[in-house]
Amino acid sequence: MGAHAGFVRQWPRNHRPPRAGRRRHVTSASPRGAELGLALQSNKPPGTYARLAAIAEQGGIDVVSVYSDLLFQPPLPALLEIAGATRRVRLGPACLNPYLVHPVEVAGQVAAVDAASDGRAFLGLARGSWLDAVGVEQPRPVQALTEAAAVVGALLRHDPQGYAGAVFTLAPGAVLRYPTRRRSVPLLLGAWGPRTGALAGAIADEVKIGGSANAAMVDVMRRYVAVGATEAGRASAEIGIVLGAVTVVDEDGERARERARREVAMYLDVVAELDPTTDVPRSVLDRVRSGLATDDHAAAGRAIPDDVLDRFAFSGTPERVAAHISAVLEAGASRVDLGTPHGLSDERGVELIADRVVPLVRGTAVS
Repeated sequence: MGAHAGFVRQWPRNHRPPRAGRRRHVTSASPRGAELGLALQSNKPPGTYARLAAIAEQGGIDVVSVYSDLLFQPPLPALLEIAGATRRVRLGPACLNPYLVHPVEVAGQVAAVDAASDGRAFLGLARGSWLDAVGVEQPRPVQALTEAAAVVGALLRHDPQGYAGAVFTLAPGAVLRYPTRRRSVPLLLGAWGPRTGALAGAIADEVKIGGSANAAMVDVMRRYVAVGATEAGRASAEIGIVLGAVTVVDEDGERARERARREVAMYLDVVAELDPTTDVPRSVLDRVRSGLATDDHAAAGRAIPDDVLDRFAFSGTPERVAAHISAVLEAGASRVDLGTPHGLSDERGVELIADRVVPLVRGTAVS
């Protein structure tokens, strides 16, 4: 079985035109070929995902992903809803983990999304976070991700040879009992560190640094990716580098940044240690922890200075957010994923992203 485990970059051949709506459609072609994505938290009522995704697609967003965070809704129902409401965007989970969802089930889920979207699905895999809260251990994460990708790849292409791994196996003849829309889908790996970054270089189409808005991380990840790509005989430039983080856009920039501070405070302690280009002062982390310990999220957020906030969130007025995105793309990112909560409300934030931010980034804003 080859290094790619059956995953080959494969975009949809026929993009149908978007459905008519009140917004003019913005072309998906962006400067330097980079993409813009929208990432949704799976905590919404049915129908909301379709509405937000349709707004995003008509506004020129290229990719819509749904988180798979612990104790939130599984991403599959939301993705199926989005598939039915869109015609152009690529879509997928960001990210499933093989400790909670067995690769056989992962294969079935991505096959379902690919069928429902007429060949627009991608698969996001990551080791997962906070699984100790449900008593799930995460041994050998790089090995587990490698083998999970291999099993999913074998199943999608109906390979009857089986797979014998140290973590996951498929017996010979164990194949999906239904046809799949495609024999492979693009693979995205979530990563911060050198080992998973190198794995992405070896087997993935994209690597996503989740929780980062720091342009300096692009070069860091590119070096990690190059190690695995070289060993696998690939060109590291073939692997896209995606940055995604909390996004809050509003005409009232200060309110947007206040909301973003509260959101970032909840995970700053974790991601600050993962970013080798950022040295968050210990005094800042102590004040953030103190606020969270007393359930005072506003105080925790106030402890985060502007320069730190801008490494871990896209926030402010549409103009400020667009400039921040442009800087990340200029640094070499292939995509920026604009994450929850998007604005002071989900819908208003997505509307501002579609109507104001996307045109500014792509230089198509109407004065």
